[in-house]
Amino acid sequence: MSKETRLNDEDAPVSPEIEGHVVDAETPDNPAPISNSEKGPYCEPEEVAEQDIQRPAGSPDPESSSRVHSIFTPAQRSYIAVSITLAAFFSPVSTNIYLPALNTLVRELSVSISLMNLTLTSYLIFQALAPMFMGDFADTAGRRPAILLCFAISVAASVGLALQTNYLALFIHRCVQAVGSSPTIVLATGVVADVATSDQRGTYIGWITAGALLGLAIGPVVGGVLTQHLGWRANFWSLAIFSAAFLVSFAIFFPETGRHIVGDGSHPPQKWNISVITYLARKAVRRAEDSSAAFQAPTDAPRRPKLRFPNPIKSLVILREKDTLIILLTNAIMIGSFYDINVSVTSLFHDIYGYNDFQIGLCYIPFGAGACIGSIANGFLLDYNYSRIARELGVPIVHNRQQDLRHFPVERARLQTMFPLTFVSVCAIVAFGWVLHFRVSIAAPLVLLFISGATITGTVNTVSTLLVDLHPGKVATVTASNNLVRCLVGAGATAVISPMISGMGVGWCYTLIGFIVAATSPAMLVGIRSGPKRREQKRLNAEAQSAG
Repeated sequence: MSKETRLNDEDAPVSPEIEGHVVDAETPDNPAPISNSEKGPYCEPEEVAEQDIQRPAGSPDPESSSRVHSIFTPAQRSYIAVSITLAAFFSPVSTNIYLPALNTLVRELSVSISLMNLTLTSYLIFQALAPMFMGDFADTAGRRPAILLCFAISVAASVGLALQTNYLALFIHRCVQAVGSSPTIVLATGVVADVATSDQRGTYIGWITAGALLGLAIGPVVGGVLTQHLGWRANFWSLAIFSAAFLVSFAIFFPETGRHIVGDGSHPPQKWNISVITYLARKAVRRAEDSSAAFQAPTDAPRRPKLRFPNPIKSLVILREKDTLIILLTNAIMIGSFYDINVSVTSLFHDIYGYNDFQIGLCYIPFGAGACIGSIANGFLLDYNYSRIARELGVPIVHNRQQDLRHFPVERARLQTMFPLTFVSVCAIVAFGWVLHFRVSIAAPLVLLFISGATITGTVNTVSTLLVDLHPGKVATVTASNNLVRCLVGAGATAVISPMISGMGVGWCYTLIGFIVAATSPAMLVGIRSGPKRREQKRLNAEAQSAG
């Protein structure tokens, strides 16, 4: 095979009106075949346009768009990636920053630890429901206004939490805080679909997940320090301050990326949805001598949906797809084990090792660090496996061009990496329970926390990437479906973990959790084996319905 080449991002055309907008080419408006060649899966666009498709028997029939996927420059794309990673970072920070303060809150508010754990359960329930509304709102109004609304709610709720004086107020404000902070990961995934092609999405989603999991690591540490030295109210004041700072910077600099709003990036968003920096740039261009030419409206502007009240039912409709539901449920059970470990560390480490709030916060570092490293590494692994299978099948991959995945075994390309991760995670979960049962040195559970964090989040990253590939036109909605299933399972897991540990003992409790994860993971094979057939049948049914 001859030398492989990729098209540089800098070759993409830049819009004169909103310079650097990135847009996805995954729409029915822009289909165009990319053919195979003897030069391998990486081709220059000029070569691709002239080649004929020549496929071995049984190989997929890949197509790519002839238009660039994104007109953002690499620097602008990096800014977008950093911004949405920070947005995703705040969701787990809001969840976990007060975990080290649970014991303090139990004493100050005179409630039981089980009752205090209900604030975590209720948070997860609202974390499941809120993205269903915000995801549909983002698919209608745009990514930018949805993220701004989330942070405005989060700031208000954090201030309320800092000022509350009783358990009921704490409970209610935590629910409101979940409404504001939880959809950010869903919305960040939607931005990834706007700016990244299938061969890049694993890495992008890996960084987003890493940002979220960095919050998982930092949140308890910061919460422990603040609780120990300034009191638990400082946790929520810090959230309010930093969320407000992000809100202001996001409003000033972040552009709209939604494909249904800006099309290929050359179309301006709604007037009320323009960032401050974009507004000033447009105003400056209008004053230039050639302003009339620079702001000539493109003729192929996308048809924007009308603003309406968000419809959460759309997220439920996706659950009717058998393969998608199986994947989501299996992944949710894995997430449930993650929540069980995360929630129980506070009480277990306090009872077994006698640690204070600050020391417990430090013990979350290996868990979060493993999750971050595992997420980033798995993102690169997903993109590598995708490219490897494409090479095997002779499928051309052109950088910054979106492939047609109708006949590509994307389920196999994504889910293959899950099985070794699941095996290691099950071993780590079971071992975690027994080292705590025998009260061995703190080093053992900390190492197992690192391994569990790395492997469990690798599976989360895998499923998130696959969902974006399978539902490119409704990414925020399908990600909200994923969030709904895993948060409801997680809410149940956090509600029963304390009674399970009390009734079974910590060793047998985590042995049962590991067994459940191991018993359900083979269901992922259904997606690998029947997913492509079902996707093709779904496409044919949709075409027949539209024709009839």
